[in-house]
Amino acid sequence: MPTITAPRRPRLPGRPLLDLLAWPHGIDRYLELLDPRWTSREVRARVTAVRSQTPDTVTVTLRPNDAWTGFEAGQFVRLTVEVDGVRRTRCYSPANSAAGRDGLIELTAKVHDHGMVSPRLRDLRPGTVVALSPAEGAFTLPAERPAELVLVSGGSGITPLLSMLRTLADEGHRGSVTLLHYSLDARHVLYRHELAALTRGLPGVRIVHAYTDQDHGADLHGCFEPDHLRAAAPRYAEAEIYVCGPNPLIDAVRDLLQAEGRSDHLHVEQFAPPLPAPVLDPDAIDGDLVFVRSGSRAANTGATLLDQAEAAGLTPDSGCRMGICHTCTTRKVSGATRDLRTGELHTAPDCDIQLCVNVPVGDVELLV
Repeated sequence: MPTITAPRRPRLPGRPLLDLLAWPHGIDRYLELLDPRWTSREVRARVTAVRSQTPDTVTVTLRPNDAWTGFEAGQFVRLTVEVDGVRRTRCYSPANSAAGRDGLIELTAKVHDHGMVSPRLRDLRPGTVVALSPAEGAFTLPAERPAELVLVSGGSGITPLLSMLRTLADEGHRGSVTLLHYSLDARHVLYRHELAALTRGLPGVRIVHAYTDQDHGADLHGCFEPDHLRAAAPRYAEAEIYVCGPNPLIDAVRDLLQAEGRSDHLHVEQFAPPLPAPVLDPDAIDGDLVFVRSGSRAANTGATLLDQAEAAGLTPDSGCRMGICHTCTTRKVSGATRDLRTGELHTAPDCDIQLCVNVPVGDVELLV
């Protein structure tokens, strides 16, 4: 029987010429009719597998199109899926090796029962096409790999650090690498088999498991404390230390290194939970929001600019909703806003702000 192969993405001449010929929609609109991954400049990816490693996580494997240019171990991507007809975006770090040659991307996320996006990842099926951003972030290893590395992770925060481990393994790294990983118990350890394989393949790698809910089968028990780091990596004072996980874990490691005067050796990736709703004096909430492009106006409720825009029926671009990915960055035409992370008041006109982490103070005009 003849061999059936997948259709190849057509070779395209110059983009400006094609867009002119395909006016008013642009060439991507027509390519999508043939294959949703065929776009000339946007990163798209087809789901190839979906699995659950632990009761509260989902792992999605993707094959990106030709617009994907790769990533460095530790970076993150913005994954966009459609939820109830609205495109929703979240940040995830690839867990696979940056030096891998299979062309796949592996993302693992903790599933929040009441989350907007993470529960939908479990419903993805092979063949589904999603949108990706190019890789972003500075949480990466230096080009000259350190001789001593300590990686500390909690839960799904292991993904960028596992990518580092896998990349080092592919490079044949011979330095000392310790991974101290925190999980609730043995059932919640992500990538257990892969981690064991890494210790067999790399003589300089040591994996230390800490369980916060039970001590059976763990190397260490309880939440992070200085003695854990000393037990896992006695030479940590000579190492570059990379941390990714829940805020309390990151804060505890940071406090230890600050006390020891070694903060310059600490590297952090912090995917914090969404900010709580600001607690404001109702009598202090005043003014109106004016959305210039849409011509809408709404009374200020004290919520974030993003929440108020959506409540007004608008759909500005947004992603992480916690000030990390900058997808919701928008031009503020006039007025004052307060950054919920720092408390800083921004009064300058015609400046860019992040809608998800700013609240209006009085009248504000936005280019939405």
